[in-house]
Amino acid sequence: MGKPTGFMEYERENDLAEAPLSRIKHWNEFHPPLSREKRQEQGARCMECGVPYCQSGAVLHGMVSGCPLHNLVPEWNDLVYTGNFDHALQRLRKTNNFPEFTGRVCPALCEAACTCGLYGDPVTVKANELWIIEDAWAEGRMKPKPPKVRTGKRVAVVGSGPSGLAVADQLNHRGHTAVVFERSDRAGGLLMYGIPNMKLEKRIVTRRTEFMTAEGVEFRTGVDVGKDVTADQLLADFDAVVLCGGAGNPRDLKVPGREGSGVYFAVDFLKSTTKSLLDSDLTDKRYVDAAGKQVVIIGGGDTGNDCVGTCIRHGCASVIQLEMMPKAPDSRAEDNPWPEWPKICKTDYGQEEAIAKFGHDPRLYQTTVTELVRDEQGTLKAAKTVKLGKNLKPVPGTEDVLPCDLLLIAAGFLGPQSYVPEAFGAAVNERSNIRTEPGRYATAVPKVFTAGDMHRGQSLVVWAIAEGRAAAREVDEYLIGYSNLN
Repeated sequence: MGKPTGFMEYERENDLAEAPLSRIKHWNEFHPPLSREKRQEQGARCMECGVPYCQSGAVLHGMVSGCPLHNLVPEWNDLVYTGNFDHALQRLRKTNNFPEFTGRVCPALCEAACTCGLYGDPVTVKANELWIIEDAWAEGRMKPKPPKVRTGKRVAVVGSGPSGLAVADQLNHRGHTAVVFERSDRAGGLLMYGIPNMKLEKRIVTRRTEFMTAEGVEFRTGVDVGKDVTADQLLADFDAVVLCGGAGNPRDLKVPGREGSGVYFAVDFLKSTTKSLLDSDLTDKRYVDAAGKQVVIIGGGDTGNDCVGTCIRHGCASVIQLEMMPKAPDSRAEDNPWPEWPKICKTDYGQEEAIAKFGHDPRLYQTTVTELVRDEQGTLKAAKTVKLGKNLKPVPGTEDVLPCDLLLIAAGFLGPQSYVPEAFGAAVNERSNIRTEPGRYATAVPKVFTAGDMHRGQSLVVWAIAEGRAAAREVDEYLIGYSNLN
């Protein structure tokens, strides 16, 4: 520990954030980083405690405490404080392939488990991580290092989201040839089209895929495996196939009036905006436009929040976000002690922007839609709602009608789209995820493996990377009999 008293001498200092009414005028990220000196002070706050829960990834009462990647948090926090940025980068990259992604979009399980957070404010672990990698990019210290020796083994990776990228990155560094198949026109999966630009600028994703290309990974975009390329072709051409297609089957809304115009899945809505933004800076108008619309969003999670921020940037007339569950407490309950993940209410960037623009929190808790109202021409006009009790049963007398001419469904996903596992003959479990033995990534089909949301269900980017790394190790063992991948 470079500064034993750092956690007492320095207060937590977050990266600045552009004011909500200013940032909604553009689509760029809005958190300028702290100075080098300020970031070193934040690194000094790490206690390097004897039991670093921040890097444990342990399951406590059904919830993960700390980082699933087991990032060496105390090590690189100390290296940031002492100014040893090269070594900090090495230690960070040892466990995390893409800290520029997790440093932006991860909910920071590490910080929730930080010992400093027991009686005060946790260390800015997520921001420290992002600073290390972005400083390395800015200073030219991120240089491609293709493997010097190739094994002659070829692996097809289906899907270029975070799990697929992690699989390809790991296997490529091991000397295998990794070819990534992506059905969209750009690589990155949900990193490219599922997360809005103001949360993760797409130049960051492209920078990484171009870096991986320079190191020897091949990307084939616009190729839909199971349709454009058959499973038999991949199994014949490659020594192994890893299915990382994500959980792309959105949960639908089954109420009267659902069919017809004005209703979209959140994933389609967000993708249309990002693609149009990248293709034409939105001038082609080939996106679902919320401008002037009264928007209702079903789903109170991160995706619903992303829809709020996107609709506001479009210029919506109003936005309401419906959440079936009760509002979480503002601080930890007695039955949710540290270092468990804190089940508390979080006001995210989109909700902050809605409060600033419309003067109120967009969220309505314990509320669900019972019917969509349409006029004689079939145009969506309103959404009928009802309040839910603690047992999620409708409460009589709480019915309401919300003006609505655009409804977005952000209610989560029900596993992968079925045509990919069906093409390979891979069995699925009761949640429709691809079946493997517990803790394993090989399917019952020879040569076929799986990882990420397609394997574990809808989850976090950090979990997708962890799954990709673990699957890569299993594939490596399959190909050559052993593995030194961690």
